[in-house]
Amino acid sequence: MNRKIKSIAVSFIAAAVSVGMLAGCGSSKSSDDNGKGKVYYLNFKPEVAKEWKALASEYTKQTGVQVTVETAASDTYDQQLKSEMSKSEAPTLFQINGPVGYDVWKDYTADLKDTEVYKQLQDPSMAIKDGSKVAAVPYVTESYGIIYNKNILDKYFAMSGAKIKSIKDVNSFASLKTLSDDLQAHKSDLGIKGAFTSAGFDSSSDWRFKTQLANVPLYYEFQKDHITKQPKTVKGTYLPQFKDIFDLYLKDSTTEPSQLSSKTGDDANSEFALGEAPLYQNGTWAWSDLQKAGVKPDQLGMLPIYIGAPGEKDQGLTTGSENYWCVNAKASSADQKATEAFLKWVITSKDGKQGISKTMGFNTPFKSFSDVKADNPLIEAATENRKEGKKQVDWDYTMMPSEQWKNDLGNALLEYAQGTGKWDQVKTNFVDGWAKEYQAAHSK
Repeated sequence: MNRKIKSIAVSFIAAAVSVGMLAGCGSSKSSDDNGKGKVYYLNFKPEVAKEWKALASEYTKQTGVQVTVETAASDTYDQQLKSEMSKSEAPTLFQINGPVGYDVWKDYTADLKDTEVYKQLQDPSMAIKDGSKVAAVPYVTESYGIIYNKNILDKYFAMSGAKIKSIKDVNSFASLKTLSDDLQAHKSDLGIKGAFTSAGFDSSSDWRFKTQLANVPLYYEFQKDHITKQPKTVKGTYLPQFKDIFDLYLKDSTTEPSQLSSKTGDDANSEFALGEAPLYQNGTWAWSDLQKAGVKPDQLGMLPIYIGAPGEKDQGLTTGSENYWCVNAKASSADQKATEAFLKWVITSKDGKQGISKTMGFNTPFKSFSDVKADNPLIEAATENRKEGKKQVDWDYTMMPSEQWKNDLGNALLEYAQGTGKWDQVKTNFVDGWAKEYQAAHSK
């Protein structure tokens, strides 16, 4: 996934008021005269719009079933979904981002428990469930952590006096900090500008910290408190650890903190690709940009984001999805069955699997793709991490209450980084801001 396309998570909340007005609308009652039903997919990912249309055309060619694919423009998915659901010919297949999106669209989600797309999940717990109902199934899984340059680290490991001798020795915040600090201390010897790429707070980069880095302390808090759905409040239990990892990004960096407000995602990508820094927080989706910048696949590996939480030695990468398929429960029975059959073909047929994994470049959570080897070295690194038995960190940021919460947190992080604000404001925006934004979203 190209992370320059913003998450749809928060915008679903804004649609909640209008969704209630759609009750009774949006039924896709009609179906083709041949009795086979038809499929209308409203796709979220503009970067693969042509590929989805091609796949749909191939399915129609093979089966005679009409499949229409429309793609929302970037950052407009919720508005278009709301608009399309009010029409008589509504989408039979659509997307939600996770639990927050489900709260908005739950009345439109058919039960998928008897479908092939659910049965093929490697981990059925990844599906969004409501009691015994399987409401949504993820079709893309992505992982993020700290991408590292093997060549630079190997050069460091071979240095006399290196405090870390192997990447396998990095399995905690303490060891990550030791590595990072020592890389920074020997940056002249290694020909680098810093251990970490710039923690830019331009909008093309700030999501890496206000959303994805913030996910890690949330995950450990939710694990500790057995939180499984969006809570009304959070405690900020692991905010001290959040501060520790963020401080490390600031101190052992290519860039002075005073310059971070204008630093972009492209800047960080370029710094890593040019070998100016061997550590780069990002995810499996970054391979496309890194490859275009000349990075070779055998140069890359990926570490978990260690923050100093209990038991993190067994922690894996942060892995999950914000891309879930839903079948429209208000569509006709024929159209629902046609949609379920289309999804089965997409994830089990040779043409469908080729289209999803190779043409679109998705990493999928389905057992039927076990024979498909990814061309993306970061996906391979994530696969190896799971095979080692590491416990993957959940994508709990799909529970974040609003875009405003993220923005307020990001503003406080930037102020802290620049020295114009205190960490106390980060804590206030994290904890008090959550309660405020949750209340605002649920009082409409």
